[in-house]
Amino acid sequence: MNTNELLFFEPVFKEKVWGGTKLNKQFNYDVSGDNIGECWGISAHKEGAARVRNGHYKGQTLRELWARERALFGPVTSEEFPLLVKIIDASDALSVQVHPNDELAMAMAGYPYGKTECWYILDAEPGAKLIYGHQADSKEELQELVAGGNWDDLFREVPVEAGDFVHVPSGTVHAIGAGIVLLEVQQSSDITYRFYDYDRPGSDGELRPLHIEESIACTRVPDHLSGDSVVKTQHQDSAKAVLVEDPYFHVHQLNPGRAGGELSVTNPSFLLMTVTEGTGFVRTDSDEHTEITKGDHFIVPASIDAIHLGGECTIISAYVPGIENQ
Repeated sequence: MNTNELLFFEPVFKEKVWGGTKLNKQFNYDVSGDNIGECWGISAHKEGAARVRNGHYKGQTLRELWARERALFGPVTSEEFPLLVKIIDASDALSVQVHPNDELAMAMAGYPYGKTECWYILDAEPGAKLIYGHQADSKEELQELVAGGNWDDLFREVPVEAGDFVHVPSGTVHAIGAGIVLLEVQQSSDITYRFYDYDRPGSDGELRPLHIEESIACTRVPDHLSGDSVVKTQHQDSAKAVLVEDPYFHVHQLNPGRAGGELSVTNPSFLLMTVTEGTGFVRTDSDEHTEITKGDHFIVPASIDAIHLGGECTIISAYVPGIENQ
């Protein structure tokens, strides 16, 4: 077992009816096709586990490491790897949907994890918007608006631009609008219930199924979210900024070029890291020095106490709270 090297991953790519070509064009990923919607950069999910591309564990999937080499991840006890990191290219709008919390996921789908997620906007065409929350004051009003197809009265639209950050707790009605590329950190669950899908056919030519009853059951009412919930990171000038800290993940934005030297980051458990802009390097205390560039995804194992970052780049880091290394 070698627990003292960083784990870099080969992503898994997913074709989607709403996908595009920006994952290849903006990140130089070796993937072809006109409808590539998702890059699963750090994933142990059974529907797409990323493979290690370097070092002792090269060729093994994160799912295999989670099963066989649990010491890499410290004192975490969850049955499944807890997080999933994606880059999403929405050439067209995604369906309007909602995800259950843990309790409802088990009751409705027999899966122990719901889906709370968050989005860091990497690119947005002029006028790009999210659907983020709803305007019904009660379950009864929600049911009436859905039954009548009064989507404009129900869904809340929020304009976004590159650098915006949005926390999307389970139970939130949401959709990524056309012309947006974003990084998503989420619980490792793919349970999705669709309210509305623009009456468009899927890849098989058939309309994709809706899940109205399940969607209503999962939706938080009333909704406390608004456009004010969007965090603007564009004008902050610190080397390390907290984006969100919730029970499932803590997410930080790292800009080592603002540190006046190397930016040192303590590893509380195991760190999931994605380079979203620029180039730089990562160094461990054992002086392992690795060049990093936009689109790289890597994990800092639990045995590495700290890393040191340099260069003109932006990195989004995430970790699971409450399982700090001893």
